[in-house]
Amino acid sequence: MSSSVRISVYIQPRARRTEIAGRYGSDIKIRVAAPPVDHAANEALLAFVAERLGVRRRDVRLIAGATSRRKVLEIDGITAERIQTLLA
Repeated sequence: MSSSVRISVYIQPRARRTEIAGRYGSDIKIRVAAPPVDHAANEALLAFVAERLGVRRRDVRLIAGATSRRKVLEIDGITAERIQTLLA
């Protein structure tokens, strides 16, 4: 049985490149090169997080914040400790 972990992220769309930029309060700050048009920034965020964590793209879901800079992601198949290590 697979468990899921939820993380809070704060994104900055239209950045120079997609990267982790540290913390924004209690959230993980991620800069995304894609613009916030037609959900491009959300898709880029999900693909980046999946690649960074080494999980399939379908294992990373946007739970809250589709039109906000603050988002909640749910990730299957990985522990909270491993997420903190890989996104640090």
